[in-house]
Amino acid sequence: MKHMATIKKEQVRNIILDVKSSSDLVVKIELIDTLERIGVAYHYREDINEILCDMDDEQGIVDNLHMTAMRFYLLRKHGYHISSDVFLKFRDDKGNFASDDLVSLLALYNAAYLRVHGEEVLDDAIVFSKSRLQSMLEHLDPLLVEEVQCTLETPHFRRVERVETRRYIPVYEKKATRDECILEFAKLDFNILQTLYCEELKALTIWWNGIRSQSNLQFARDRMVEMHFWMLGVVYEPQYSYTRIMLTKLVMFVSLFDDLYDNYSTTEESNIFTAAMERWDEQAVEKFPAYLKALYINIFNTTNVIDEELKRQKNMHAGLAKNGN
Repeated sequence: MKHMATIKKEQVRNIILDVKSSSDLVVKIELIDTLERIGVAYHYREDINEILCDMDDEQGIVDNLHMTAMRFYLLRKHGYHISSDVFLKFRDDKGNFASDDLVSLLALYNAAYLRVHGEEVLDDAIVFSKSRLQSMLEHLDPLLVEEVQCTLETPHFRRVERVETRRYIPVYEKKATRDECILEFAKLDFNILQTLYCEELKALTIWWNGIRSQSNLQFARDRMVEMHFWMLGVVYEPQYSYTRIMLTKLVMFVSLFDDLYDNYSTTEESNIFTAAMERWDEQAVEKFPAYLKALYINIFNTTNVIDEELKRQKNMHAGLAKNGN
């Protein structure tokens, strides 16, 4: 599977290079949007950024609401400055936007959520497009109803990228304009990453079961899968596997503290435990009640291992794990 993914990856790169050399701005916009929503854009960040730079330099070329909104969305999402004034020409005297086209309204709605304070044209765009999209729902076919409802519930840039990839692959597969090479690569890449995530979760489960076997954690919620999923929302790329594992362990400790302080320990026990954590004092364990001793030692040892690993990686943030605890 990895060998085939490598082949498809290069084929998609060739597609990007062809589009990069094109003068068709619409084709560039649609390609970047597809790569990002289908979950493979992280492989081509340098190429995509070059296209976005060119796109940022183009002025006055896009003359329809759909492509204006998509261009605005992509540039704002990637940190480029683009004025919301580009939407003014699509408003009538009453402040309404001159479009009842579904794809244009969806693009406008998504773009408008990248507004900053004071951009009234985008505030109005959200109200207008939301109202129009809601009124269209009962007249659309089921697939389009699902897309509109999903967008109204969560605009694109607020979605968890891996979840959006899982949702969008079958949507893209039904498009008449789909590119089979991009589609096949997206499926392969998604499955490869899912395998990696399962391996991470297996390692984390072994670690967590080890802590539970040594400590009395009857007060604690088992949130391992949930916490790992949270970390996927922060960094999903394969090169950040250790980061996800490390962060999941640290956030699991935060969850443990929450359950310990809220539901189980006495005020005196909580104060002793907190003071020991603040001093990072291994000897303080002797002052703890039995149920806290093993927990504290496990937290102490796990955090020290993370700290040493970060030092071996020459990570500038080594030491912060202890400070965070």
